[in-house]
Amino acid sequence: MKNSTFASENHIENQFLSELIQETMALTYRLFLQLIRRPSTLIAGILQPLIWLILFGALFSKAPVGLLPGGIGYGNFLGAGVIVFTAFSGALNAGLPVMFDREFGFLNRLLVAPLRSRSSIVFASVIYITSISLLQSFAIMAMAYFLGYGWPGLAGLLLVVATLLLLVFAVTALSLGLAFVLPGHIELIAVIFVANLPLLFASTALAPISFMPGWMGWLAAINPLTFAIEPIRAAYGGSFNLGNVLLHAPYGDVTGYQCLIILMGLTIGLFLLISPLLNRKLA
Repeated sequence: MKNSTFASENHIENQFLSELIQETMALTYRLFLQLIRRPSTLIAGILQPLIWLILFGALFSKAPVGLLPGGIGYGNFLGAGVIVFTAFSGALNAGLPVMFDREFGFLNRLLVAPLRSRSSIVFASVIYITSISLLQSFAIMAMAYFLGYGWPGLAGLLLVVATLLLLVFAVTALSLGLAFVLPGHIELIAVIFVANLPLLFASTALAPISFMPGWMGWLAAINPLTFAIEPIRAAYGGSFNLGNVLLHAPYGDVTGYQCLIILMGLTIGLFLLISPLLNRKLA
C-alpha cells in the first residue's frame, strides 16, 4: 500500500515537472519569436557596448603603461567592464516584455489560462534574458579578442560565465519586480536610463578605485558591478587565483572568492525579496 502511494505521488511530481518544463519552453519560444521578428533590441544591445569598447579603448590607447594596476593597457582593463555592463544592461531590460504583456492584456490571458504553474511565466523570462545577455556578452568578448584585448583560458571562461550568471540572475529578479510594481513601461524605461550610466561610472569598469575621489571610491567599492568586473578582469589576466586580493576597497581588501560570495548573496537576497511579490501578482 505504501509503495503504491509513493509511486502515485512520484508520478504526480513527474507529471507536474514535465508540464512545467513544457509551459516554460513554450513561453520562452514566444519571447524568442518576438526577438526574431524585431531583432533591433539585440543589435542595439551589442552595438552600444561595442562602441564604448572601441571609442574608450582608442581614447586612452596612449595612456602610460604603468598607469593602471599590473601595468596592463587600457583596452585590456576596459574589456571586463564593458562585458559586465553589457550583461547588466540586458538583464535590466528583463521586465520590459512582462510590462508590455501587462499593458496589452496578454498577461491577464496567461493568468486565466489553465497553466500547470504560473511560475513558468517567470522562468521563461529568466531563461530568455539570461540567454540574450550571455549572447551579447560573448559577442563583446569576441570583438575584444579581435581588437587584441585577449581571451580567457578555459578556467577563466568558466569564471566569466559563472560571474555573469550571478549578476544576470540578480538584476533580472530586480527588473521583474519593477515590472509588477511600476505603473507602466515609460516608468520602467526611465528607471533603466537613470540606473545604467551612474552604476557604470560608479564602478571600476572605466577606472580603478585609486583614480577616484574618496566618495566615489566608496560608491564603486559597494557597487555590485564592481564585484562582477574584478573576477572577470582577473580571468583575463591569465593565471589567476580567486584567493588573491582583487579589490583594494576603502573598507579593506576583497578577494575573488569574496566578490563571488557577495554576488551570490545579492542574487539570493533579491530572489527572496521579489518572490512574495511575484507570487502575489501571479496568484
